Amino acid sequence: MIRDITIGQYYRADSVIHSLDPRVKIVGTLLYIITLFVFSSFAGYAVAAVFFGILVFLSKVPLSYIIRGLKPVFFVLVFTAVLNLFWTPGESFFTWGVINLTWEGLYKAAFIALRLIFLVLGSSLMTFTTTPNQLTDALEKILRPLRYLHVPVHELAMMMSIALRFIPILVEETDKIMKAQAARGADFESGSMIRRLKSMVPILVPLFISAVHRANDLALAMDARCYHGGDGRTKMHPLRYSRQDFVAYAVCICYSLLIFVV
Repeated sequence: MIRDITIGQYYRADSVIHSLDPRVKIVGTLLYIITLFVFSSFAGYAVAAVFFGILVFLSKVPLSYIIRGLKPVFFVLVFTAVLNLFWTPGESFFTWGVINLTWEGLYKAAFIALRLIFLVLGSSLMTFTTTPNQLTDALEKILRPLRYLHVPVHELAMMMSIALRFIPILVEETDKIMKAQAARGADFESGSMIRRLKSMVPILVPLFISAVHRANDLALAMDARCYHGGDGRTKMHPLRYSRQDFVAYAVCICYSLLIFVV
């Protein structure tokens, strides 16, 4: 389960999607997520599935690797679907005691489950094809107008980037700690729920200490290099739009218009 967490991980490949400006990918992902909430029929999800499949093909990221990211949120998907299935009134198709299943509940459960699946997959594809540094630069560029409202844009973008970068590191650290505890005879699978929660203490404590040490090392490294955010900082790879970026914007706009038509 720990290794199935793919959020924040970057998949290196030479593809059209990887070469796009990160601002295009962020805006495109936001548009894709917004369109997921305007669907009123399954036809919209069919269009979204085809569009997402084309993006996966162009990104050269294995589909199995992307789908693997759904495992950590599988419980949320099932729980949400079950709630909508059992608590939506309408025309019944199965009744047993206090259990009453309706066609409207079944329709809504499938609808919500598909929305969550595409939401996770679409967001994951952006992080797979964009490095944390590129995300930081893109967020800083997009949020630049907020500086006039005295919002620390650079600091916010840096915090988001560091958080994304620490996710795969902490996942790997958790996996190592669990293997070390299992080698010492720790059991995380059997017993009651309370016992399982207690067995997580030997994992959480060293993980918390390791995270604090890593954060301290990062702060010392930034201070040793005289790092300071804000205006005046130059970029090794400044962001510049190319022709393919404008084409990508046009494709995103056409997709959004098609979704609203459907």
